[in-house]
Amino acid sequence: MSTSGSGAASTPLPSTPPPSSPPPSTPPPDAYDAAYYAGGCGPHPYRRDDRWMSFFGDVADRIVADIGPKTVMDLGCAIGMLVEALRERGVDARGIDVSEYAIGQVPADLSAYCTVGSALEPLPGRYDLITCIEILEHLSAEDGERALDVLCAHTDDILFSSSPTDLDEPTHVNVQPPEYWATAFARRGFVRDDDFDAAFISPWAVRFRKAGRAKRIRMWFQRRFAHVANRQRK
Repeated sequence: MSTSGSGAASTPLPSTPPPSSPPPSTPPPDAYDAAYYAGGCGPHPYRRDDRWMSFFGDVADRIVADIGPKTVMDLGCAIGMLVEALRERGVDARGIDVSEYAIGQVPADLSAYCTVGSALEPLPGRYDLITCIEILEHLSAEDGERALDVLCAHTDDILFSSSPTDLDEPTHVNVQPPEYWATAFARRGFVRDDDFDAAFISPWAVRFRKAGRAKRIRMWFQRRFAHVANRQRK
């Protein structure tokens, strides 16, 4: 029946919800070019200078002293500074990076150990340790899950850091709090090593280690009890 006659109240049409935005996609490899390394990695250009070489030298010292791996894969090695520092300390370190520009800046004597490659593809072997420092926030949520599968398939020990706050950098498409990553690793049987202080990398850096079933159950109960206790305090 029509409601358009005199004195009849018109029936409002249901509003159409606005289309949802598609989730951010992973930036293309050529986003990581000379301009990116000059101004996209924080307040200081990312280059082989005293500031960065000293930082990665300190990281390598701690890895050697506190973990002692014989083999390391640096996932997202950029221009190879951590690979270089680890090799100088006797570690068989290698790296991959999606940026052809970055790999092109690796010194000639290091070029055999740093190659163009994707975090989404299987790695060439297993490693005592994989480092993944400020990489996964550059991948979409879907690609980040795939990269985590790769990480966890090729080692039992991971040093991991992903900024939980830097939302301004254009290639940061999946910035998440540390709990997000801890949960994602836990689904793959890796737990946070709370006895290891990885703050020499960043304030939010964490060491994840593959755990046996008994330890995973214990850690799950500990998290559940902590969650309940926090709720009761509120």
